[in-house]
Amino acid sequence: MGRSRGGFGTKVHVSCNPLGHPVELKLTAAQESAVKQAEDLLADHQPAAVIAAAGYDSNALAEQISRRGAEVVVKPNRCRKEPRPIDRHLYQERNIVERFWSKVKQYRRVATRYEKKAVNFLAFIQVASVMVMLQ
Repeated sequence: MGRSRGGFGTKVHVSCNPLGHPVELKLTAAQESAVKQAEDLLADHQPAAVIAAAGYDSNALAEQISRRGAEVVVKPNRCRKEPRPIDRHLYQERNIVERFWSKVKQYRRVATRYEKKAVNFLAFIQVASVMVMLQ
């Protein structure tokens, strides 16, 4: 667990396929930057488009995604002087990931984070993910 202003915490990063099934799951400390995890989430995958929240907004990541031949649909940060244009209709597909998280958080052990060790917590997230995929 990492320490942030709010105390101890963790972040769970996920990449999903168009059906809402997780492809990659990664657990990091709360103070870790989201954009640093993007390379690991995209490691061996060849997506047609990468749709992500503003936390993943960086020029370096956008260039890396473009080199892979994928469309960059990353919401620009509000502080950008020149916001990158995005396809608003395609960005709405990001709700697939949000729906995945709402289903996973129905499992109390994941939502309340009873586990103290990161390995155990990630394992329960993986089990909950499998249960969601089986539904």
